[in-house]
Amino acid sequence: MTSFLSRREFLRRTSAFSAAAALSGAGCLGVGKSKASKLPNLVFMFPDQFRRQAIGYMNEDPVITPYLDKFASRSMVLTDAVSSYPVCSPFRAQLFTGKYPISNGVTTNCNSGNDVMLKQNECCLSDILYDSGYSLGYLGKWHLDKPHEPYVGRRRGRKGMGLVWDEFVPAQRRHGFKFWYAYNCRDQHLNPRYWTTDAKRNEPIYFNEWSTKHEADVAIEFIRNPQGKYREPDKPFALFVAPNPPHTPFDQVPQKYVDMYGDKDYRDLLNRPNVDLNNPHPQAKAHVKNYFAAVTGTDEQFGRILETLKEQGLENNTIVVFTSDHGEMMGSHNRMHKGVPYEESIGIPFIIRWPGKIPARRDDLLLTPADIMPSLFGLMGLADCIPRDVEGTDYSSIMLGRGGRRPTSALYLVCTGPRGGTRGLRTGRYTFTITPHNDGRKEILLFDNQKDPYQLDNIADSNPKIIRKLTEVLNRWLKKTNDPWKA
Repeated sequence: MTSFLSRREFLRRTSAFSAAAALSGAGCLGVGKSKASKLPNLVFMFPDQFRRQAIGYMNEDPVITPYLDKFASRSMVLTDAVSSYPVCSPFRAQLFTGKYPISNGVTTNCNSGNDVMLKQNECCLSDILYDSGYSLGYLGKWHLDKPHEPYVGRRRGRKGMGLVWDEFVPAQRRHGFKFWYAYNCRDQHLNPRYWTTDAKRNEPIYFNEWSTKHEADVAIEFIRNPQGKYREPDKPFALFVAPNPPHTPFDQVPQKYVDMYGDKDYRDLLNRPNVDLNNPHPQAKAHVKNYFAAVTGTDEQFGRILETLKEQGLENNTIVVFTSDHGEMMGSHNRMHKGVPYEESIGIPFIIRWPGKIPARRDDLLLTPADIMPSLFGLMGLADCIPRDVEGTDYSSIMLGRGGRRPTSALYLVCTGPRGGTRGLRTGRYTFTITPHNDGRKEILLFDNQKDPYQLDNIADSNPKIIRKLTEVLNRWLKKTNDPWKA
């Protein structure tokens, strides 16, 4: 039977964080207690399907994001951060392992239709933070576990048929997170379901509240930590907040955020030249206002978290990151959602603030998800803890304004079997992809993003020299990431 909790019961359950969630056994080495006391806190928020263009500071989408705009003005804003594999689970696995999909094994979304999941013995970012003396919390969507029988909840599809997505994640698969308030994958934004730290498999809790607002409430309690109920107060903390919105279903958003866009319709909001307003994608026409409303709601909840850090005197010693799994096409090129190499899909926000340490500015660093773990460790004084098998690069020196070697390309991939799918690159100028077909034909895309920022003109056929050069670079990437795919 579905149970809805009162605030008193919610606080009782969440305060029992110390009873569960042992370390996964990855065996990562951390730092001593004296050094741990000097480490910065970390708040890492990554809503799902939040595209880079959907922040007012970027001057692209006509969105209302006052809190993110203010945050960006005081932070380092990466204008060219790339989701290498713009799908939920692959991004998350790269974030936590610092390795690309072929190496970490998460080559598609984790669901009941495959054996894909984050390995229990993988040495993750959170495992190392735990070993380094951090008190860890995770809120929201996990999506790194494969559903196990007996399945939890509903299947997607007609009449109960289809794939299973949600899952109870036991303590041994939480990778060091001792405060747990999460689910695997469930698209019910107005009726969210969570398992708390000490809950059993048959004890999820439900709320009749927008999930992003509810998760911000819990994040605020974790940061304030009344009576030490949520985290160990004598340790630095790392909090990961993973809201599902603005992911689909787009219409599950509080009306107050929709109303903020007044009488504007799709013709006002779909302002990108690669959207055909005379014949827009029907989902974009119906839901662009809802999508932007969820963006605005996410902005407000992020602002509440930032204000709490300030109120608690934690602002100057806390690294704050705002990013996303991937973008949303929202009618560009007559497409919806993700999994394609266009900027609306691969372009993610990456905004990082550490007052007095990271200079506020824009930067076109080609950061990928695999680079996040080593770069955070470099910033936090844990560079010695970066595992040897990490494939991402530590760009902390660049973030701190000290310079350093910059990447000239970022990998793009979508996997369909061990040698199928698409591979490609995003460079400072070009987007380049190769997709082989069963008949031996190769579909090649090449866009000059400087001359053609909306990617309307595929120039592959007229630029064989550029194709050859980029193919050589791609092959080096494939070798580095243990990918058997051949360009």
